[in-house]
Amino acid sequence: MRIFYDTDASLDFLRGKKIGIIGYGSQGHAQAQNLRDSGLQVTVADLPGSPNYEKAIEDGFTPVLAREAAEKSDIIQILTEDHAQATLYRRDIAPAMKTGRTLLFSHGFNIHYGQILPPKEVDVVMIAPKGPGHLVRSEYVRGAGVPALVAIHQDASGQALQVALAYASGIGATRAGVIETTFKEETETDLFGEQAVLCGGVSELIKAGFDTLVEAGYQPEIAFFECMHELKLIVDLIYRGGLAYMRYSVSDTAEYGDLSRGKRIVNAQTRAEMKKMLEEVQSGEFAREWILENQAGRPMFQAVRNREKTLLVEQIGAKLRAMMPFLDAVKMV
Repeated sequence: MRIFYDTDASLDFLRGKKIGIIGYGSQGHAQAQNLRDSGLQVTVADLPGSPNYEKAIEDGFTPVLAREAAEKSDIIQILTEDHAQATLYRRDIAPAMKTGRTLLFSHGFNIHYGQILPPKEVDVVMIAPKGPGHLVRSEYVRGAGVPALVAIHQDASGQALQVALAYASGIGATRAGVIETTFKEETETDLFGEQAVLCGGVSELIKAGFDTLVEAGYQPEIAFFECMHELKLIVDLIYRGGLAYMRYSVSDTAEYGDLSRGKRIVNAQTRAEMKKMLEEVQSGEFAREWILENQAGRPMFQAVRNREKTLLVEQIGAKLRAMMPFLDAVKMV
């Protein structure tokens, strides 16, 4: 494994070059502002009239359409959502792909699964910050940075890595460290982590625990505190010092329950299902399913999304969060 820092990167590889940031969302707003503050030339693209378009104006940019940004940029960073990138690329970006240009991503989905097929004469690289955009921005402002991943898919110029590291330096990532990976590794581990642990796994664990207590006759408010609200306390401890620090910080009773009962929840059957999910990611089965779902207008996705919003745990949670102004709670419409 190689890790790159400030001493391995030079902004000289970006001097005099124009950078197009297509999509001014979570990562887009952070990366564009950080690059600008690093003294680089940045053009922002987003849809006129959209909240992100207006936010770009507030932040001092003059946003343009994606096609214009692509035509005038030497380095084109695509930061729209995964499902929209392939169509956007074919319509607005592909015509601007010329020798010497760099196509940049912060997630490898569309390259790894062949939804975007860049010409051989351009560099194709990835800089993927391992944190949300607001953290990428705030850490940069305070003189620090968020770690990132770097991957090279095509090195037509012979300088793809140097350009990618210069970009990483421009957004502050080399201050913390940039780990070398591949588009394949980043994409497959990212999708698996989301499905099995970070989103899918945690969401189902919360719902199952909540339902178990409520069905046994306990008050849903108490079940919410025990199975959802207090999760943040545990995750924050793990975030700062790993499982060992979490176990050090909780009571011995809690630690004994963890060590003696945890494997009954994540058991051999659970691990086998995780391996199956990973195989679906590796084979492209999940990607094909998601692409077809979008092409069909997202019927299943929208139905399940709407159903999940009506769950008792969500209703109780909204009520209890209103009692805790210190949370700065978000009201979902």
